[in-house]
Amino acid sequence: MRALSTTIVCAWLTLAAAGAGPARAGAGDPVGANAANFGDPAQLVQSSAEGLLKDLDANRDAYRKDPKQLRQLVDKHLLAHFDMPYSARLVLGIHNRDITPEQRQRFIEAFENSLLQNYGSALIEFTANRLKVFPSHVDPNEKSTTVRTEIRRDEGDTVQVDYTLHMTPEGWKAWDVVIQGISYVKSFRDDVGAQIDQQGFEAVIERLEKGGKPAAVGAQGAKKS
Repeated sequence: MRALSTTIVCAWLTLAAAGAGPARAGAGDPVGANAANFGDPAQLVQSSAEGLLKDLDANRDAYRKDPKQLRQLVDKHLLAHFDMPYSARLVLGIHNRDITPEQRQRFIEAFENSLLQNYGSALIEFTANRLKVFPSHVDPNEKSTTVRTEIRRDEGDTVQVDYTLHMTPEGWKAWDVVIQGISYVKSFRDDVGAQIDQQGFEAVIERLEKGGKPAAVGAQGAKKS
């Protein structure tokens, strides 16, 4: 379970953390941008991971003593590279039309806080030898791509983690993570949509704000552990 938690948090925490800041105008809109202007998306994933791991190695003891500092770590290295406002709209699905921008931002922050509370210790223990990023080959006119990575578990086997990115006016941004073939945008959309249908939007927010484990993460962890 611990190894899988590491995989989940390192993949999804990156997306969740990006929602901490305000949505930028034009996020998710590829008009006027192309791959030739913004470099290699695999290198983007690699450099972001290397920056995070370097900071972890230098301050691991401090993060163990004060896990709340993890938020600053995630914001520093990953915030600019993930389009969480776009992901949040997809996760909320049809329910996105029925909430205010303030409610959407509250949802994003509650989701991030839940992941930090439940899986922060796994992120602290993440090390460089766990991660392998495969080269990507992107046509200059492509508007979307997938970056393949592998994360090695404690048992020695590997877990395939694919990042789905799209081109925005600010460059490549990730919006989904697919772990062993399972899209977490889809998984969380099913989870969140079911609870909203049964109990309302506020029930989802309250569950996450209280540190309740996102159901899609909990179910996947129970299945794979």
